[in-house]
Amino acid sequence: MNKQSSILTVLTISFLVVGNLIGVGILALPINTGLAGLGPAMIGMVVLGGAMFFSAVVLGKEAVASRKENFNLPSLYQQYLGTAGKWVAIFANMLILYGLLVAYLTGGASILANLFHIPADYNWLLTLVFFAIITWVALMNTGLILKYNTLIMVCLLVFFCLMVFMGETHVQTSHYTFADWGFLPATAPIIVTAFHFHNIIPTISTNLKWDFSLLWKTMLLGMILGFVMNALWIQTALGVLPLDDSVNSLLTSFHKNLPATVPMAQILGTPLFMIASLIFSLLAIMTSYLANSMGLMGFIQDMTENQMGITNRTLVIALTFIPPLAIALIWPEVFLQALNIVGGVGIVILFGILPSIIFLKKSRKSWQKILGVIMLILFLGCLACEIGQETGMMRIKPDMEHWAPQIHHMKHG
Repeated sequence: MNKQSSILTVLTISFLVVGNLIGVGILALPINTGLAGLGPAMIGMVVLGGAMFFSAVVLGKEAVASRKENFNLPSLYQQYLGTAGKWVAIFANMLILYGLLVAYLTGGASILANLFHIPADYNWLLTLVFFAIITWVALMNTGLILKYNTLIMVCLLVFFCLMVFMGETHVQTSHYTFADWGFLPATAPIIVTAFHFHNIIPTISTNLKWDFSLLWKTMLLGMILGFVMNALWIQTALGVLPLDDSVNSLLTSFHKNLPATVPMAQILGTPLFMIASLIFSLLAIMTSYLANSMGLMGFIQDMTENQMGITNRTLVIALTFIPPLAIALIWPEVFLQALNIVGGVGIVILFGILPSIIFLKKSRKSWQKILGVIMLILFLGCLACEIGQETGMMRIKPDMEHWAPQIHHMKHG
């Protein structure tokens, strides 16, 4: 492969990485990270984005070494960590896939309900209708969506740029002086989720003919582009959303588990932004829902056929879609919490802790061992914080002593 074609290949496939980074994570980022402030959010993105690139390189090396198109993570972890590693990976993968489907359903229904002012009494009906439409697409029109994937990506980028451009006209730079470093650990799950693309590493490894030099450059370029988009979106949203306890503020959106596009659409109050944010959000959710539901169906089919000896497509569909729908109907305001569990537990284990252990087991040089230990401690810290938060053993909340002056200033300034 000559130099020119190599550059073109890296650019083309890096956009596939970016496409996987544009999803519900980008919708949730400004709300969670915004409560820590712009400075802490950027530091958190650099550190955790770097850690996720580290784990991607570890898994990329393994995928290249295997030279298999059907590279399987549970099998990889069984190879290095035994049967326990295999089942931990299976558990983490199921948590990620089920949790993301719950986030897509609750996030999509929340966006529609808030933008069109649909009463809360009809949330269950809206969720059912939204579920029926996108699940039908996932089951019936997979080939059609994949055929127009490039067009969908272009639309996502166009509407993203439009939202940022319109948002920048309402930015208040005074919002950027706020910082609550104590809340930074609570932002880790959302940041990790926003930099999660590792499930497509086997695919891009195959597309690059298992050339590791091209693979790590492609992943790095894709993650840098994703970082720029995430950082720009956080900067815009933090500049627009008020630092107070009003209806459309960061704090209120956090407590109500709302995606960032909802309060921003209300503040900007222009039909164009509302349309752009609606199309962007629904396209991001639809494409992510399609990819992850297909992944979950394949995973469950493998489990039912190879582990239980049952071949039944209806059972596979039911086990894939009924559990997340039930959770979405019972807890309709669980959008941010679902992403926290997905990122802070599932992704951190499957694409953070386990790759770090593999790296340590293969390390021969002292600097490698030090790097492996640092990464393992970082991911274990993220897991401990999330488990502590979910079990009530640790409470990381927005520091109201920091917020109080902002609220007072907004009300009496």
